[in-house]
Amino acid sequence: MSDQPAHAPYDALLLLSFGGPEGPDDVVPFLENVTRGRGIPRERLKEVGQHYFLFGGVSPINDQNRALLGALRKEFAEHGLDLPVYWGNRNWAPYLTDTLREIAADGRRRVLTLATSAYASYSGCRQYRENLADALAALEAEGVTPPRVDKLRHYFNHPGFVRPMADAVLAALAELPEGVREGAHLAFTTHSIPTAAADTSGPADGHGDGGAYVAEHLDVARTVAEAVREETGTEHPWRLVYQSRSGAPHIPWLEPDICDHLEAAHGDRVPAVVMVPIGFVSDHMEVKYDLDTEAAAKAAELGLPVARAATVGADPRFAAAVRELVLERAASERGERPERCALGALGPSHDLCPVGCCPARAPRPAAAGADSPYA
Repeated sequence: MSDQPAHAPYDALLLLSFGGPEGPDDVVPFLENVTRGRGIPRERLKEVGQHYFLFGGVSPINDQNRALLGALRKEFAEHGLDLPVYWGNRNWAPYLTDTLREIAADGRRRVLTLATSAYASYSGCRQYRENLADALAALEAEGVTPPRVDKLRHYFNHPGFVRPMADAVLAALAELPEGVREGAHLAFTTHSIPTAAADTSGPADGHGDGGAYVAEHLDVARTVAEAVREETGTEHPWRLVYQSRSGAPHIPWLEPDICDHLEAAHGDRVPAVVMVPIGFVSDHMEVKYDLDTEAAAKAAELGLPVARAATVGADPRFAAAVRELVLERAASERGERPERCALGALGPSHDLCPVGCCPARAPRPAAAGADSPYA
């Protein structure tokens, strides 16, 4: 029997997230980080940042990541998994490069990464991998030997991600007035992206017609809606809709927008709508502003009853899912064949992003994939 720990060959987990401002003075510098290289004037960034200023210049995402860190460390400790958990962001402190430098200084050599994005897309996967490659290159330029970094598979259909969402829908339905509850429709929301990016999301053999991005969201929405039907005995009509579009008007993005969908639902005399942000791991700014502020205001204007389901956040079942995914990937790296849990019709995702997966418009090095220069 091997004396290796269950997480071998890995000796650290990295929580990798987007980052967000933590005060009014942070908002414009944060947006400059997000939009670097696009030539957006500072005055325009001040306009874009208004929704942050509505919340005191503080994005909820960092506190939510701190809560997730605590949940992961608690889950690991309770199950005897002696694996340190680090946290780094792409666009705000703690910055990814600083965290990887800390990991290297601590003598960690094999790192698994948990990205706070569950689905396949350029912005939700490959861009994270490109940021990892940039950070690793920065360490090399400093003369620091970087750790080897891998990424956990997409977890959009893991039971520990899906079941909390189903429970959140049930809780949101219970918030609606009794007279409209049974007839409520479900609006599953996710971040809109350019249709060209959606069509090339996931492995190349699945490109076209929304690619993996749309297919994965549809599969999760269908799975959650079925779980709600089984629990309530009521079939709630549902649709996948989009939010948070930020691109130029002439570029096609995924539609319909949630506010347009609410108008259409009202026109069709739908009695109520539950908004279900299945595309997001936590209740960060795009949930708090685009759904709880803008979409809620649109519903109030229409006189349409709405409720919003919670995201998974730091739910203990999600923390347990991460632990299972860590052990699964570690076992695979050791040449074993672990059970790979997944709900819905698509099955478990790949461990290693293949060549041509979620390509960038301009090719850039990306870590933690089949095309990684840091294997």
